[in-house]
Amino acid sequence: MLSRKVSEDSHGQDSSYFLGWQEYEKNPYHPIHNPTGIIQMGLAENQLSFDLVESWLQRNSDVVEMKKDGISIFRELALFQDYHGLPALKNELVEFMGKIRGNRIKLDSENLVLTAGATSANEILMFCLADPGEAFILPTPYYPGFNRDLKWRTGVEIIPMHCSSSNGFRITSSALEQAYEEAKNKNLIVKGVLVTNPSNPLGTTMTKKELNKLVDFAINKQIHIISDEIYSGTVFDSPKFVSIMEVISERSLKNDEISKHVHVIYSLSKDLGVPGFRVGMIYSNNKSVISAATKMSSFGLISSQTQYLVAKLLGDKKFIYKYMDENKRRLKKRKEMVVNGLRNAGIRCLNSNASLFCWVDMRHLLSSSSFEAEKELWKVIIYKVGLNISPGSSCNCSEPGWFRICFANMTQETLQVAMQRIKVFMDSYSTMFSIKQPFLTNSTNVNYYYNTTRWMGNY
Repeated sequence: MLSRKVSEDSHGQDSSYFLGWQEYEKNPYHPIHNPTGIIQMGLAENQLSFDLVESWLQRNSDVVEMKKDGISIFRELALFQDYHGLPALKNELVEFMGKIRGNRIKLDSENLVLTAGATSANEILMFCLADPGEAFILPTPYYPGFNRDLKWRTGVEIIPMHCSSSNGFRITSSALEQAYEEAKNKNLIVKGVLVTNPSNPLGTTMTKKELNKLVDFAINKQIHIISDEIYSGTVFDSPKFVSIMEVISERSLKNDEISKHVHVIYSLSKDLGVPGFRVGMIYSNNKSVISAATKMSSFGLISSQTQYLVAKLLGDKKFIYKYMDENKRRLKKRKEMVVNGLRNAGIRCLNSNASLFCWVDMRHLLSSSSFEAEKELWKVIIYKVGLNISPGSSCNCSEPGWFRICFANMTQETLQVAMQRIKVFMDSYSTMFSIKQPFLTNSTNVNYYYNTTRWMGNY
C-alpha cells in the first residue's frame, strides 16, 4: 500500500553519525540537572557569537516587529511571495559572499537561487545535474549527511574518492582518476565532483593547486563541479580561503564552457550561526540550471519575514563586518582550546584553519587497525566517557581511527568538562575499559602512525 521510498532503508539514519545523536538525546548533559550525561560534540553548530546577533536585534526592534520606518509591513510580508525571493536579500547575499572572498570576484544576484538551507540546495543541484543511476565523485572523508542529501530522493550514486592522511587528505589527480575508473567499472556515468571547501570534516581549506587540478579534471572529463562553501566565513587562520569561482576567473575561463559547469552552495547556518533560519543558496553561471533550480526551490522556500530580517542584518555593513572578524577570533580561540586539551591528553589533530570542528587522530587507541575496532572505541567514548563524537567511518574515511569533534556548539565550561573527561579516559583507558591491546604496541604500526602524522604540525 506504500511507496518503495517508504519501505526501503536508504535514508542513512542507521549511520553512527545519527545514532550518536539519538544516544545523546536519551541522556543529554546538563551542568546541574544531569552532570554525568552525554556531551554533544557531534553537532556542527556555531553558538559562539549569538550575543552579537542578539544585541543587533535588540537595537533594531523595528525589523523584528516587521516595521519599515516605523510603519508595519506585516501584510506585505504575510502574503504570498514570488519564489524568486526578495531582491533586497539576494543583493545583500552576493555582496556578503564577495566580502568573504576578499572582493576578488564579482557575483551577480541574477545567478543566485534562494533555498531552504544548504541541504535543499545540494539536493536541487543533484536533480538539475544528474539523472537517477548517474554518479558524483566525493573526496573522502565527507559530511555524513551527504549520503542522505544527495542520494535518498534523487537516486544519484556517490563514488568515494579516497584521500590519504599521508598528505593531509589532499585531493590528487591520481585519486580523481581512480574514482572515475571505479565508476566506469560499475557502469556508472559520472556527472561531476562535489567538494566541501572548507572541508567538513577536516576543517581545512583547499589550495589553489587542488582547485586547479579539479578544474583540469572537469574540463578533461566534461563534467560538473559543485563546491559547497558553507564554512567559507569561518576561516580563522592562514592560508586564506579561495573559492572555485576565483580560480575560474583567474584562468580567464569565465566565458568558457567550464564556467557553466561550476556551481557553488552557500548558507548562513555556519557563518552566522542561524541554521534554524534555513537560509541557503545556489550560485551558478548556468542560466538553465538557475531557471530549473528556481522552480524547484518553490518546494522549500525561505519565509518572507526571515528574508526581510536577514536582508536588514546583512545590510548593516558596520555590524556585519565587525561580527565576521569577532566570530573568527572566537572560533580560533575555541579551536586552540580543543587542540591543547587533546594534546595534553596525548591525542593529536589534523592541522586545520577553518570550520567548527577538529579532525582527531585516535588510531593509537584502536585494538586493531580496523573499522570494527573504531566502532568499539566509539562505543566506549559515547557510553563510558560520555561524549558524542563522529567516527571517521560515518564520514566514509578509508582509514580507521579518525574522529570529528565539534567545539562551537557548547559553552566554554562544557568544553572544559569534555576535555577533562578525555584526559581521565586517556590516563586510565587500558585498564578501566578493557581495551585489550592498543594498536601502537605493535612496532610496525608505530612506524606507520608516525610516518603519516607529518601533516599535523605541532598538533
